[in-house]
Amino acid sequence: MKKIKLLSFAGPGELAQAAASAWLDEIESSRRDKPYCVALSGGRIAQTFFTAIVKLVTACKIGDGGTPSLPGNVHFFWADERCVPPDDPESNFRVAQELLFVPLKIPDAQIHRIRGEAAPEIAANEASPELSKMAPLNENSLPVLDLIFLGMGEDGHVASLFPNDPNVSISDKKIYRAVKDAPKPPPNRVTLGYATIVAAKQTWVLVSGNGKEKALAGLTDANRFFPAARVAQFRTRTKIFSDLNAQK
Repeated sequence: MKKIKLLSFAGPGELAQAAASAWLDEIESSRRDKPYCVALSGGRIAQTFFTAIVKLVTACKIGDGGTPSLPGNVHFFWADERCVPPDDPESNFRVAQELLFVPLKIPDAQIHRIRGEAAPEIAANEASPELSKMAPLNENSLPVLDLIFLGMGEDGHVASLFPNDPNVSISDKKIYRAVKDAPKPPPNRVTLGYATIVAAKQTWVLVSGNGKEKALAGLTDANRFFPAARVAQFRTRTKIFSDLNAQK
């Protein structure tokens, strides 16, 4: 079986609609007596994706008591967060809060934000045990998320795992790790480590925007300096939603 499943779309709206519909199907088929743990990412396509989820949930009248929402077993975590206050425009939490959580009235108990206002080491150390308490652990004591949504940058970075970072190893068992001096602002961040991303039941990468064609085409390359390729190489299966005209 191929490690990568590439789904192509005509544009970001169609991509977001398809990913949102597929995710709601996943939630519907999940066991309601256990937490369903998902990690979100930021970026432009995430905004379109969150909006598509809200529209679908509202149109399908998903929710209890006639109020559009998501099931109470769905718990939200983050693939990465920028070290900024939660009301900062750069905050991944703020985007999800405004476009997804508030419109669907998601209870605070289901939202496990990373405290971006804290120092990255402190925020990472706080976020790791919170995820471990909610998600089941594998044989390496890593939490197994049901699904991780990732974006991808022009340089092939995912979450806040950037190329050529000497401090990051695929064998590092840190759940969340601090990032300093990131090549994109803001420099301080918190990110899931490679091992936690690889451990997830499913990883979906939403790839949209100009300049990413080369990175998408190289996803099957085991180049150790190419984060998205490393994730795909070590996972059994990665699903790519893309509106780019690139070939695997």
